[in-house]
Amino acid sequence: MKNRYDHLELGQFIPLQYHYNMLNDTARMQGFKRALQAVVRPGARVLELGGGTGVLSFFAAQQAGHVWCVERNPELVAAACRIMRQNKNGDRVEIVQADASRYLPPEPVDVVICEMLHVGLLREKQVAMIDQFKQRYLERFGGPLPIFVPEACIQAVQPIEQDFNFEGYYAQTILFQEPTAIHEKSRELSDPTLFQSFTYDAELPQRCSFDGTIKIAKDGHLNAIRMVTKNILAILMAEQRTVDWYNQYLIVPLAEPMAVSAGDYVTIQFDYEPGAALDALSDSLRVNNIRRLEEVVAL
Repeated sequence: MKNRYDHLELGQFIPLQYHYNMLNDTARMQGFKRALQAVVRPGARVLELGGGTGVLSFFAAQQAGHVWCVERNPELVAAACRIMRQNKNGDRVEIVQADASRYLPPEPVDVVICEMLHVGLLREKQVAMIDQFKQRYLERFGGPLPIFVPEACIQAVQPIEQDFNFEGYYAQTILFQEPTAIHEKSRELSDPTLFQSFTYDAELPQRCSFDGTIKIAKDGHLNAIRMVTKNILAILMAEQRTVDWYNQYLIVPLAEPMAVSAGDYVTIQFDYEPGAALDALSDSLRVNNIRRLEEVVAL
């Protein structure tokens, strides 16, 4: 269902200053650099959908023969063209002003980069973009599909007790957290529970949903859930490792907080379409305390 505030969302037309800010995200930059160094072979053909300032295309161009960097926003296209001229092997990157949801390269490619990612797969259209691209690509070129970067996604949910007091101002609202930081205002009431995993070369999910039971590990005041999205940028089978990058954690407050004790069981339910607005998650979120194991079994 279309949200009444969708027209106010940044969506795919993210302003230039936000893209400049992404260049300062060390974990993101280093993760994609390592992944692209691993999967882009010398002379490869690479396509990036939604290139922004072109930094990921630049990483790919250090080994690729040619990179098509597709970006719709004219301000970003101009910035990418200017910046690419200042960088090594920038001449290998062709900046294409086009709608990435409709674009196809003039020939088959070896690697497709698409970073339209938000925690919970909310807001940005990563899943829909790649799903549509795969259909167009197979119709035009047949198989096999190229390698996708990211290659896979893993999502988890975690019950927490969150302090929503900000210098005396109480605001029970959605929050974002840096994954590598220590969050003194967040108290984990259980370990994260996996609810979704998939690879981008396989069938993609049409919903992000969970309907499950989680055992509480600590006494506390359950007033929020934390969403965790781990992006597998590259799967390196020969080395038996992956290159990973986490989106910021997302804290979603509960409409009805509850006291919980260690050993209690809580049910958590939510269901939304990938790319939906943030409140598609909060509006569908339902949490109940079952308390006893026999009640869980009865369900």
